[in-house]
Amino acid sequence: MPRVKFTSHLQKFFPDLQQNIQVEGHTAAEVVTALNHHYPGLAAYVVDERGALRKHVNLFIGQEMVTDRQRLQDTVGDNDTLFIMQALSGG
Repeated sequence: MPRVKFTSHLQKFFPDLQQNIQVEGHTAAEVVTALNHHYPGLAAYVVDERGALRKHVNLFIGQEMVTDRQRLQDTVGDNDTLFIMQALSGG
């Protein structure tokens, strides 16, 4: 099963978020859906109502950024790590 890691900023919204969770999924979209079962509402933070990756969020499979930001059909292998990161802004 793929592992998922998050930036610590997400713990502000999901205090019970485990930093190194394993979930089922063969695509980035399936992993996000599985995460939403563990942490209801997390998918809405990561993807919009059409399932597209939100502009302020980046997903990496290993060291490669996902290329399909619209449908998240990038393949995630059983030994892969999916990193969920949000862009930070401010001044």
